[in-house]
Amino acid sequence: MTATTTTPVGTAPVPAVRRPSARLRAWSTRAPLLPALIFMIAVTQLPFVATLVISFFDWNALYPDARRFTGFDNYQQVLTDADLRRSVGTTVLLTAAVVIASLVLGLALALLLDRRFRGRGVVRTLLIAPFLVVPVAAALLWKHVLYNPEYGLLNGLLHYVGGPQPDWISNTPLLAVEASLVWQWTPFMMLILLAGLQSRDPQQIEAARVDGASDWQVFRHLTLPHLRRYLELGALLGSIYIVQNFDAVFTITSGGLGTANLPYTVYQSFYQAHENGLASAAGVLVVIGSLVIATLALRVVSSLFREEVSRA
Repeated sequence: MTATTTTPVGTAPVPAVRRPSARLRAWSTRAPLLPALIFMIAVTQLPFVATLVISFFDWNALYPDARRFTGFDNYQQVLTDADLRRSVGTTVLLTAAVVIASLVLGLALALLLDRRFRGRGVVRTLLIAPFLVVPVAAALLWKHVLYNPEYGLLNGLLHYVGGPQPDWISNTPLLAVEASLVWQWTPFMMLILLAGLQSRDPQQIEAARVDGASDWQVFRHLTLPHLRRYLELGALLGSIYIVQNFDAVFTITSGGLGTANLPYTVYQSFYQAHENGLASAAGVLVVIGSLVIATLALRVVSSLFREEVSRA
């Protein structure tokens, strides 16, 4: 015997409630983000598209009516011109020196701050301060307060001990730029590596010490392999910035004495030679190089997240 349900006489059936589809719900949650996405596209992508289009033209701002389409001639000139190739080499040398030096110093400071001692919070705040200084202000600080041959701090210390009074920017121009960038970017590397040190498994470290491992053995066989991803991340993020750095080169040496990197050469081509097409081609190459490095950095970040999730 089966039970049946009947609708009472005189009452209308209740209509079924239609639920919104999954696609509609997804769009409803993303809708608040659309204004920000449109703004980001208008501010970043449209100018890049315009730069990409201009890079295919022989376009001098002093002769706007003489512009003509030249295809990849600007890119060929960027890759074959002696001055531009020299600026690419300077960019690679500057980036490698700054990233390696700041990573080594950042690792040393991170190992120091990983230990408990009185006043560690104050020391950490003081060490982070250089990274918070405006890049142009940091470059001006190094140029006038430290490097000035007449009243600079470095020559003042050398005068106190009876040493020579060199002109630091004239004698070692590239090293002067590198030192200012290392001073500014070492705190950033320190923070990344300190986060890696504090994510180590303390039980694993304690077991190694119980087995008689020395501090060097713990660092070499446990700490350094654990920090590999963090070192890669710091190197990639630092490279993205240093490749595009303009402030220190422009402020300290004005691109002279062999310190002109690719961004400064783009500035010279655009604002001094008024070669819009050539400057745009060089700028596109800088963006492509930065995107390659950023893609590698994102892969490292995603692998770090996967490791943390699997560990949790």
